[in-house]
Amino acid sequence: MNIWARASELASRTPENRNRYVDFLRAASITVVIVGHWLIATSWYVDGRLATGHLLEGRSIFAGVTWLAQVMPIFFMVGGYANAMSLDSARRKGHGYAAWLVQRLHRLAVPLVAVLVAWGAIAAALLLVGIDAGTVQVVSRASLIPTWFLAIYIMLVVLAPPAYVAWRRFGMASFWVLAALAVATDVAFFAADMRALGWSNYFWVWLAVHQLGFVWRDGRQGGRGVLLTVAGGAFALLYAVTVHGPYPLALVSSPGEVVSNTLPPKATLLFLGIVQFGVLLAVEKPIRRALDRSTLWTATVLINGMIMTLYLWHMTLMAAVVTALFYAGGLGLGFEPGGPSWWASRPIWVAVLMVLLVPVSMVLSPLERGARHTGSSVPSGTRQVVGATVLCLGVAWLAMHGYLGGPIPRGDMVALGLVVVGAAAIGMSPRLARA
Repeated sequence: MNIWARASELASRTPENRNRYVDFLRAASITVVIVGHWLIATSWYVDGRLATGHLLEGRSIFAGVTWLAQVMPIFFMVGGYANAMSLDSARRKGHGYAAWLVQRLHRLAVPLVAVLVAWGAIAAALLLVGIDAGTVQVVSRASLIPTWFLAIYIMLVVLAPPAYVAWRRFGMASFWVLAALAVATDVAFFAADMRALGWSNYFWVWLAVHQLGFVWRDGRQGGRGVLLTVAGGAFALLYAVTVHGPYPLALVSSPGEVVSNTLPPKATLLFLGIVQFGVLLAVEKPIRRALDRSTLWTATVLINGMIMTLYLWHMTLMAAVVTALFYAGGLGLGFEPGGPSWWASRPIWVAVLMVLLVPVSMVLSPLERGARHTGSSVPSGTRQVVGATVLCLGVAWLAMHGYLGGPIPRGDMVALGLVVVGAAAIGMSPRLARA
């Protein structure tokens, strides 16, 4: 049975009460992220050398496009919806915090740890064959940048139960408090030059967007008119603070920026999340009707069946393809990024990478579908929280610096050690149940 037939069979067994739009948004967003990364990270062959760069560097004309391409708020909103459903299910079954958390962390940590450990081995192998440390650092960092999302999302999963309790008790006030903290953090960042405090917005911004998923799950978003009005107001605010305020126009990071909207996150991403919340929920009903048709829903099921693997390995695959083309004399890498010929070649570039990524993901995706063995002991909630925090500290270091990089000697080995220790603490077992 081929991959499409398997996905079609799974799609046909979808329960009637499942909100297919949640899965569709997750699949569509991951596709945008992958294609965006393949376009924005540029490589070209010049005089026998491989030059690398960033599409936005020196090209402010593309900054406006990032308002469409920045879809990370959608992931956190969808995550809030999914976590609310999972928590309700756990409550009905009588499962406590530790029992709920261990399953969620396991599904996230197994494929994440696999890619980080694999890159440790790849980095060592590259050094052994004579590749210089600087090149290894650049390539590993580019390949592991996607892991930052898992670092913060794992921490949001840890905080999801108390966040959901706050939502059930205080309603929209639980969102507005987080939104106010995000804005206040930016005020301190710009007005008082409290740059270190800005990193706390990894929590305030993304927790606030995550709360919007609870709003959606409980059907508290209002009608289409309300949604579009809210989206319009948030868009006007986003426009004002980027065009006339202190925030850059680009909603993704680019080299040479004095201030970034994403590193650390700024309230602009919260405003964008509100825009996306309003617009996407305003069109939910017609798209849900379209998802009742088999083809679109089968494609959604296919992507979601290996979504973590697609996301975690897409930059590694591109690095491997670029390396192969470089040693083939720069085949296909002769176009200077941003030029007409380069843009004309991008559909082929994306298509080739996608054709290669899918079979790789099929091989590795059982890691994300494996469940913990039923008889495995459940670590205490405290141990899991500490373990998840340690794990995420290691992930954050490697996402930011890659292997052989960073201000601390052997910092990459310390970070990898934190990942392994954290994974063990949360009860991640090398043995997986059959996917």
